[in-house]
Amino acid sequence: MADHRPLFKHIRNHDALFSELALLRTQYAETLGLTRHEFHKTPKFITPDGRRLTIEPERSIVVPNVNVLHGVKNQLEKSISGFHIVPRSEIGFRYPTAAIAGSDAPFIKRFRSEFFHKDGEDRDICRPINLSYGIKSRGKADNRQEYEVWVQDQHLAQDPSHLFIDKYGEDLPDEVRQFALQDPVVHGWMGVKRAAFEAIYYAPNCFGDIAVCVGLSVDAYNIGARPDLAYSAEIGSSIAKGNAELEWEVMGYYAPIGQPFDHAQIWHAIDSTIAAIATPLENIYQNELIATNESKTERILSTVAAVGSTPKQIAVWDLKPWEFLETTSQHRMKEHDPSRSVNLLGRLNRLFYQSNQPLPSLNKIHDLIA
Repeated sequence: MADHRPLFKHIRNHDALFSELALLRTQYAETLGLTRHEFHKTPKFITPDGRRLTIEPERSIVVPNVNVLHGVKNQLEKSISGFHIVPRSEIGFRYPTAAIAGSDAPFIKRFRSEFFHKDGEDRDICRPINLSYGIKSRGKADNRQEYEVWVQDQHLAQDPSHLFIDKYGEDLPDEVRQFALQDPVVHGWMGVKRAAFEAIYYAPNCFGDIAVCVGLSVDAYNIGARPDLAYSAEIGSSIAKGNAELEWEVMGYYAPIGQPFDHAQIWHAIDSTIAAIATPLENIYQNELIATNESKTERILSTVAAVGSTPKQIAVWDLKPWEFLETTSQHRMKEHDPSRSVNLLGRLNRLFYQSNQPLPSLNKIHDLIA
C-alpha cells in the first residue's frame, strides 16, 4: 500500500501530507511539458467595487451511493481532452461535520474534524483531531465564499473570530466577521468518508499557457436523524439518510515563470475548468443524479428538520460541538435511563460504523473509482 498510495502514510499529518502532494504534483506537471511553469494558489476574486473575496471554485454531483461512481477516474480521463490525473495522489479523510447555525442564518457555519483511532484500538472507535470552524456562502453555486480556521481542542469553546481576523485580515468581509462571533449550536451531523485525488487540466486551445490544478473527491456519507445523534423513533434509526457525492475544486494553477496574467484570464481558466469537468459527469450519470441545490451543511439542516427536530427544540438542547469530543457527558442523561450519562462521541462513531449502514473504507472507495 505504501508504494500504491504513498500519501496514506501521512494521513494524520497535514503539513507532511500536503508538502509531499505538492512535490508529486509538480513532478508530474513537468512530465506534461510544464518545465518552466510555477504553481500559484487560487487568487482572491476581485469584485467590481474592489472587494477581495476568498472564493472556493467548486461543483459537485450527488448520487445514491458510491457504487454508482465505479471507474469514474477512467471516465474523466477518456472524456476530457487535456485532463490528467496525478499518479499516486490518492489521499483520504474520515470526518464528521456539524451544522452549527440554522437554515435562517445568512451563511453556512460548520464545525469539522477528522476521525482517527488510537494505535491498537478498534478501528470503529475514533476520536476527533484537526478541528476547524468554517463559514461559507449558502447554496451550491460554483463560486461561493469560504473562510476556515483551525482550532486547538482546548480552545474550541472560545470565540474564534480573532482566528478569522488573523488569517484573512482586511479581506474578511464585515458580515462574515460578525457572523463568526455568534455562539455555535449543533443542529445536526454528517459523517463522511472522503477518497480524494488531484488532476491537472491543461488545454492550451482554451486558455493558453495556464494549467489548472483540480482536487477531486468522492464522499460516502451518512446524516444523523437528530442533532444529538440519538435513535429516532420516527424513522427507526439514528441515521436518516446516506448518499455519495463527487466534488471537484480548483486548488490553483501553473503559469510560465515571469509571465503575468490578469484577473479575468485566471478566472476564465478556473471557471472553464469547473464547467469542462461537469459536462461529461452530468451526461454519464444523468439517470442517477439526485437533484439538489443544497450544500452538505444545508442537507444536514433539511434532513434533521424533515425527521422532526424544530428550531425551538434545537435552541433548548443547546448542543455544543465540543460535547461530542467526550465519551461521558457532564450534564446530559439518556432519555430512557436518566441515571446514565450520554456518550456523544460514541454516537458520533455510529455515523461511520453502524452495523446496518456502515460507510465503506477509504481504500475500498479508491479501488472502486479507479
